[in-house]
Amino acid sequence: MRSFLPLILLFVIVPMTIGAPSPPLKIAGTTAVVYKTVGETTLFLYVFDPKDHQQSDERPAVVFFFGGGWNGGTPTQFEHHCRHLASRGMVAIVADYRVKSRHGTTPKECVMDGKSAIRWVRSNATKLGIDPNRIAAGGGSAGGHVAAATGTVMGLEQRGEDIRISSQPNALLLFNPVYDNGPSGYGHSRVKDVYPQISPMHNIKKDTPPTIVFFGTKDSLVPVTTAKDYKRRMETVGRRCDLHLYDGQPHGFFNYGNQKYYLDTVEKMDKFLVSLNYLKAKESGTCD
Repeated sequence: MRSFLPLILLFVIVPMTIGAPSPPLKIAGTTAVVYKTVGETTLFLYVFDPKDHQQSDERPAVVFFFGGGWNGGTPTQFEHHCRHLASRGMVAIVADYRVKSRHGTTPKECVMDGKSAIRWVRSNATKLGIDPNRIAAGGGSAGGHVAAATGTVMGLEQRGEDIRISSQPNALLLFNPVYDNGPSGYGHSRVKDVYPQISPMHNIKKDTPPTIVFFGTKDSLVPVTTAKDYKRRMETVGRRCDLHLYDGQPHGFFNYGNQKYYLDTVEKMDKFLVSLNYLKAKESGTCD
């Protein structure tokens, strides 16, 4: 980590704004870096580096977005997923983004921040020691929507950013994602004026990244038929979508507190990333 000290000092300097910026969370073993400042709001990424990671490396990376209905939530939701992937050699990141309860924002700003996060990571790939062509986005519920939108939605880019640098990830890791915002989908009333633009289900294209999806069959917020329809639409345009259904499980079944399903979904996520050459295959053992 000593080789990263100048990088850390550079990234945590927060641009001066009116009022005091919000301090970063304290997540053990992470480096907090500023990826975006909007008015008085400072947004952080929390980076878990692999052991012996060097700035000269070109490691695969992943950015996770927390769930919370675009209203709340915390970056720590995917902390353990990141610790696992960092132990496997990836640069793993949890992102903060603007939500209604803290910032008075709409789902549009959530997607804009997600795109900003991916773009920032890609534009700083050399400093972070990552491969800009192996960046995955992941998330759960509304965070799954943010991740899926970065992979599918055109536009909704933050004004002033260099859009010559792509905000589209190279792979998607989705945990009971909200990815249909149409008239019969989740959250339609909040995005009805822009749903054709913001709904991942309605923006699947031939360049949509390869995707893995985890769903409980008793999800009360997003029906399993939505997950099946998304997979069908992906395969119609020749894109990979691995769908894993968990019989009788509700929304949020995959979280760390439910060890049985946390471990199972992480193992399948791991194998998916191995298939994309983001990770090396494990000989034996269980998830960390």
